[in-house]
Amino acid sequence: MTTIGGLGHALPYLIPDFWTATTIAMIVVFVELWAIAWIQNRYMETPFLRATLQVVLGGALVFAAGVLIGGG
Repeated sequence: MTTIGGLGHALPYLIPDFWTATTIAMIVVFVELWAIAWIQNRYMETPFLRATLQVVLGGALVFAAGVLIGGG
């Protein structure tokens, strides 16, 4: 699933237009993060609000790390 998830938001960048690819990648990431929160709620019995908070916080940390690494 990690490979599929990684490909899901990397493959749009094969599209020549940067902003179109970025928009599609953002939509894919949103769906992926929502799915993770739903799975945590459904199968791990985590309250949905808590699962969403964990996913959003984790996503923000990964985004911040990418910005710091990419900006250096």
